[in-house]
Amino acid sequence: MRPNEEVEALLQEYADLIAITGGDAFKARAYEKAARAIGGHPVDVSHLNAAGLREIPGVGKSIAEKVIEYFRTGNITVVEETRARIPAGVRQLITIPTLGPKKAITLYEDLHISSVGELADAIKAEKLRDLRGFGKKTEENILHGIALMQQAGERILLSTAMEPAEEIVAELSRITDCENCAYAGSLRRMKETIGDIDILVAAERSAPFMDALTELPRTAEVIAHGQKKTSIRTVKGLQVDLRVVRPDSWGAALQYFTGSKAHNIRTRTIAVHLGLKLSEYGLFETEGGKRVASCSEGEVYARLGLPWIPPTLREDRGEIEAGLRGELPDVVTEQDIRGDLHTHTDLTDGLAALEEMVAAAAERGYTYYAITDHAPNLYMQRMTDEKILAQREHVRSLDGRHRRMRLLHGTELNIGPDGEVDWPDKFLQEFDICVASVHSHFNLSREKMTRRIVRACENPHINVIGHPTTRLIGKRPGIDADLDEVFAACARTGTALEINAQPERLDLSDEDILRARSHGAKFAIDTDAHSILQLAYLRYGIGTAQRGWLTPEDVINTWPLGRLRRFLRKDRVD
Repeated sequence: MRPNEEVEALLQEYADLIAITGGDAFKARAYEKAARAIGGHPVDVSHLNAAGLREIPGVGKSIAEKVIEYFRTGNITVVEETRARIPAGVRQLITIPTLGPKKAITLYEDLHISSVGELADAIKAEKLRDLRGFGKKTEENILHGIALMQQAGERILLSTAMEPAEEIVAELSRITDCENCAYAGSLRRMKETIGDIDILVAAERSAPFMDALTELPRTAEVIAHGQKKTSIRTVKGLQVDLRVVRPDSWGAALQYFTGSKAHNIRTRTIAVHLGLKLSEYGLFETEGGKRVASCSEGEVYARLGLPWIPPTLREDRGEIEAGLRGELPDVVTEQDIRGDLHTHTDLTDGLAALEEMVAAAAERGYTYYAITDHAPNLYMQRMTDEKILAQREHVRSLDGRHRRMRLLHGTELNIGPDGEVDWPDKFLQEFDICVASVHSHFNLSREKMTRRIVRACENPHINVIGHPTTRLIGKRPGIDADLDEVFAACARTGTALEINAQPERLDLSDEDILRARSHGAKFAIDTDAHSILQLAYLRYGIGTAQRGWLTPEDVINTWPLGRLRRFLRKDRVD
């Protein structure tokens, strides 16, 4: 675990402890914010002094002193003291809605319950009813709280939420008098997982839209049905919240409901300093209440002295400061991408033939396109020298035939435990591009895993490290490696880091991208497409890249083909 992540976990724990002991809610939120900021900070915080720490958003003098104490002594005194006051197991119970700290402590001390599962079993066995302050109604409330907690904890992939969100927006946009309709929240910010879907409509009358949402074919349950907000649950269990606002409040409402919460706190603070008040209804003068901005997001930000900030940057990770300085990045967009550098065909584990993938890529308007089927060390793919050479001839015959799109013949190599790859140098030098990825041996020591990937970076024929951490969101954690050393090696050797757009990967993550960018690394936003439809996954890689503050200059597949080819040579002499 990175030092930043260690501190993040500790500060988040302290925030939780403050809440459990009934401490100041503002103080708890301050520590939560600082924890997130430190966890996502690209620089190793163990190397920073107090002044350097205080430059991190949300980190003040007191928190900076605690961080320094941790790296000096190995613990934080106030956290240790607060932790000692809370019995083990109570922290998990306290996360249940409707169950307060006192009842959680009672359950632990009297019934030795220290987990949500044990509590649910105890309620079914009616063991709580003899406790003072508990009864049948309390049991019902707790069970409902457990259900709410489990529902809140069930986050889905970005792509899974995007489909129903876009369908609902399309349906509601067709209703007469709809002036604007969009999804907001974490989905608009392109977070890798989504809790629920927020839909916003601008119209003079709300009833037609509220009724329409409840009547959609995908609606399974109506949770709440009102004039200002309606909530439903889809047939797949996803909650959708719809809000209808007046058209003249659209910009302020979209900004507010897009979030993030931390970003909104910053914009409201700026408003206060300007003698204004910002809400979902608009930006108002504190004295007199005159509305000064609300129709568009750009208008609201401009009145605050800021440029319009892309939703993907709104996480309070320095975007406010950059905007005030006029240094907000022009983030990479889907239109900037000239080609996809990591795709598969049915020669290995893809679903479509080479001609079909090439034609589909050309339809997307690409200037160039790479085919990178698996190499032989992934034995289930049954690749051979003869097969890959025959494919190369096929690729050459198709080069330029589809809308003059140029084709690159490549391969996805497997990085072995010692950093070795599938083919020898003489064979590799004939490929236009080589992607290298870890596909096995995930449990090597940190030192060996780091050396394994660095050695791959140092190979003069490897151009891109594919899905660098190997994570599968919600299924498999990333490998344990010193990523900062890997990122530095990529920058040093001219090896790009992939942002794999597969929705269950999104690897690198946004926070890792921020760190890698600080080392000077370059990136490739690839789909790793195994079918024609998966070429459209590019949008998720773009969203993740934007969250990592990347510009077209940072991304090698936005470059003209000549510049890309020079990068792919890695200055080697064959």
